[in-house]
Amino acid sequence: MACADSQTDLWTIPLVALNMTVRKKLGLYLNPKISVAADWMAVAEAVDFTYLEIKNYEGLEDPTKRLLENWQARCSDATVGKLLSILTELERNDIVEDLRPLMDEDVRKYCENLKKKAEPPVQVPEVDSCVPRTPERFGITREDDPNGAPERFDAFICYCESDFEFVHEMIRELEQTEYKLKLCVFDRDVLPGSCVWTITSELIEKRCKRMVVVISDEYLDSEACDFQTKFALSLCPGAQSKRLIPVVYKTMTKPFPSILRFLTKCDYTRPCTQAWFWERLAKALSLP
Repeated sequence: MACADSQTDLWTIPLVALNMTVRKKLGLYLNPKISVAADWMAVAEAVDFTYLEIKNYEGLEDPTKRLLENWQARCSDATVGKLLSILTELERNDIVEDLRPLMDEDVRKYCENLKKKAEPPVQVPEVDSCVPRTPERFGITREDDPNGAPERFDAFICYCESDFEFVHEMIRELEQTEYKLKLCVFDRDVLPGSCVWTITSELIEKRCKRMVVVISDEYLDSEACDFQTKFALSLCPGAQSKRLIPVVYKTMTKPFPSILRFLTKCDYTRPCTQAWFWERLAKALSLP
């Protein structure tokens, strides 16, 4: 199966590409038990969920939503193409016909974001034809050495501007104490003048062992944070090889992001666990 532009194989597009609108519509189709049509339980069986897992989902208000979240969290083959194939095999062509245009649009946006990381910054030829310049991937952070290895970090910090005061505290607690961790903080460590999407993708994929996601109401409205989180998850379904660590440092009025709900979080808002907060986070970031 391919995208609407017939250039992208949907079997290579992870489920994280599908936004909440599509997921809610899938729930509207699959949640009700209809004797003449396959429901969410048939999809769960098709992706090898156990009987006990399925029974535990039965009491949920939106079992389809939880099924998709857990499937994409633990299986590398949880792709848009796989989902469409299962729906077709289950003879739910009504769902495919109704939601395929929306899915194609989500995939198109997802592909565009990924392509941006490969696009070179716009440069006038006359300006670019002087002294040989440092390759972009070796000159994007303050301590990059043109003649040596690129600068590497223990963790990339995903945050929005309104949460920067907490990021400052994180720097003090993790870098300037006995933990001696090296954090990648975009506004501090990245040099200006290059494509933001290219730099961000390079840092997350190749320079940082972990990714800390600072969760807040403002985070939920940030397009940059949304891209960074989805990009990191697309590299490692289920956070198996590049651990993502959600951090909540203040009370939220909006729901916790469902895409990260399967991950164990560090919660700074709980007074009873604050004494262990920084040590837990430091230990998680120090793992090989």
